[in-house]
Amino acid sequence: MTESIQTQLKKGALELCVLALLARRESYDYEIASTLATGVGIGEGTIYPLMRRMQNDGLVDTRLEESNSGPPRKYYRLTSSGRAAFVAQKREWRTFMDAVNQLIGGT
Repeated sequence: MTESIQTQLKKGALELCVLALLARRESYDYEIASTLATGVGIGEGTIYPLMRRMQNDGLVDTRLEESNSGPPRKYYRLTSSGRAAFVAQKREWRTFMDAVNQLIGGT
């Protein structure tokens, strides 16, 4: 059985969603994963490989901060490349969304 369209859409928008969250403020990986799980139903296991890739691609920087409730937390923040990627992806998303909305019309 093929993946549902909903799953494909989530995967396609995942990086944009993470960039959007980090454009607002820096955050640690579990907080990002929880926000996305609640907001769009994306599982935690999907987030961690993406965060590593985004770091390797130079879209995010990290820092460790001690936590009162366990091990140190790795905080992520956008780099200038990450901010540029967010602007570009947001523009592409809106263009795509407008095109789809026009195709499906008022059905």
